[in-house]
Amino acid sequence: MYKVDFSDRSKHFHFIGIGGISMSGLSELMLSEGFTVSGSDMHQSVLTDTLAEKGAKISFPQKADNITDDIDIVIYTAAIHEDNPELMEVRRRGLPALTRAEFLGQLMPLYHTSIAVSGTHGKTTTTSMLSEILLSSGSDPTLSIGGILPSIGGNFRVGGKDFFVTEACEYTNSFLSFAPDVALILNVDADHLDFFKDLDDIRNSFHKFASLLPPEGCLIINGHTDGIDSVTKGLKCRILTYGTDPAFDFHPEDISYDENACGSFTLYHGNEVLGKISLNVPGIHNIENACAAAAAAFTVGTDIKYIIPSLCEFKGTERRFEHKGSFNGVTVIDDYAHHPSEIKATLTAAKNCEHKTLWCVFQPHTYTRTKALLPEFASALSEADNVVLADIYAARETDTLGISSETLAEEIRVLGHNVWYFDSFEKIEKFLSEKCVHGDLLITMGAGDVYKIGDHLLAH
Repeated sequence: MYKVDFSDRSKHFHFIGIGGISMSGLSELMLSEGFTVSGSDMHQSVLTDTLAEKGAKISFPQKADNITDDIDIVIYTAAIHEDNPELMEVRRRGLPALTRAEFLGQLMPLYHTSIAVSGTHGKTTTTSMLSEILLSSGSDPTLSIGGILPSIGGNFRVGGKDFFVTEACEYTNSFLSFAPDVALILNVDADHLDFFKDLDDIRNSFHKFASLLPPEGCLIINGHTDGIDSVTKGLKCRILTYGTDPAFDFHPEDISYDENACGSFTLYHGNEVLGKISLNVPGIHNIENACAAAAAAFTVGTDIKYIIPSLCEFKGTERRFEHKGSFNGVTVIDDYAHHPSEIKATLTAAKNCEHKTLWCVFQPHTYTRTKALLPEFASALSEADNVVLADIYAARETDTLGISSETLAEEIRVLGHNVWYFDSFEKIEKFLSEKCVHGDLLITMGAGDVYKIGDHLLAH
């Protein structure tokens, strides 16, 4: 793999897909370091406009002519295929090219401490919690988050060289290009089965990720992780556990919930009481996320006087149990959950909120995930009183598996639960506007564009 010489400020970096939320952040980082930056995307956006104002040369759309003679290094995302005209020109010219993950991995050693947050679920929330703690402590972290964190006005923050905090996604094994000093593993579940063979294959990938840690590094792992021994076997680094079991290194006790399902608890480190935390985000899963963030902050030397208040004040990120408003007395929540474990966690938390009837509008995400986990989806969604299904959001796929939302609806009916399927958002909105009553709780759920349903209901 090509090694970037970051000490040579004359280098010209070109980002294919520069308008992406993560790529735009990396581009801004390179601009702040004094490098020449160019890039391309299919469409102009607020992100590309901002980069252009800061000195980047951006071209629309992507075409071979954008690869000019003065470009030294090309960065591209996993969404860029080999038949992309720019990438084809890069290959023809023999220019050095790195994936976004490979580039991130080479950036990490430039920082005193790099922290990578991994897991099938909860990465964005936990990374955001940790970011807020570090920011409140007066440090100047560089942050790369998978969602919008209101306090930094986006998902990327260019900071100093003390801390680099990033999410680490297992899909296509991209996190194996990273070089963390501290790593978090929040959970290991069956997902992305269009890439991984099975759960054992996924566990093996997380084991390889943990093995990237140096002997002086630290792995912070959810002690409830199924098959934890296969993930941690043979590691040379320090290992800390967290979770609801008092035997774990960091754990909560005296858990209670308010009318919005937000948890309060006493945080322990071993037998030592660290403090009382009252969260503004709901559910037991967020109590565990808070424990993970606290463990990471504590491990890198952050004083507990910053950890406790930061977690108490944390209000969440966009599309993570986000309160959107209400219409006709119906509360609307939007959530990114798109895996059965996430759905169950979100709906379990929602049931602890004050409401009459719990409605869940779910948009399945990818055909492969829906087919591989069909019974699990049906069981998780049945936690809601009423389920409304939209068409599957294809994302990167085409339908070659003979699976549909109607298939999922039938699976839910077999379990004896109320479910409706509609082939358009307009029909769903009309149905909900007629059926939801004052005091109901409506959650739009999925990783696609299902949030638009709630937005439209609130606008009328």
